[in-house]
Amino acid sequence: MMKIGLLSDTHGWLDPKLVEFFKDCDEVWHCGDIGDISVAEKLAIEDARFVLPNACETKMVVTMNARSLQNFFHLRCCSRAQWEIRQLAEEMFRLVYPVAPHIFAKAGPACLCGPCPEGKMCCGKTAEVRAKYAAIKEGAAV
Repeated sequence: MMKIGLLSDTHGWLDPKLVEFFKDCDEVWHCGDIGDISVAEKLAIEDARFVLPNACETKMVVTMNARSLQNFFHLRCCSRAQWEIRQLAEEMFRLVYPVAPHIFAKAGPACLCGPCPEGKMCCGKTAEVRAKYAAIKEGAAV
């Protein structure tokens, strides 16, 4: 079962005790006046936008060259990326890899080709992430 922590009306200030209090939560949702983004950064709660009053559906058209797409995969395929953009990035990777495997051979989250750049915020699942992307590449049958 998923454990969700609810936080409300921080107005730019976060009691340090709350970081410890929410450490075992799968997600922390901020439901009110957040003040500034530093509160979300302290708790790593990018999903807070889903419960804010201004949350709404967004449609986008994006163009990227191969280098920008590599960077996008490097940042957004990471387990620490917000789930919705990560899901999009993974699907984009599944689509482009079979078309240009030589260009996207090292594409994916940063931990595929080296240590996790997140440091102490690392998800600790590097082996699983590498296996996942190896399976995606293998499934592409190029």
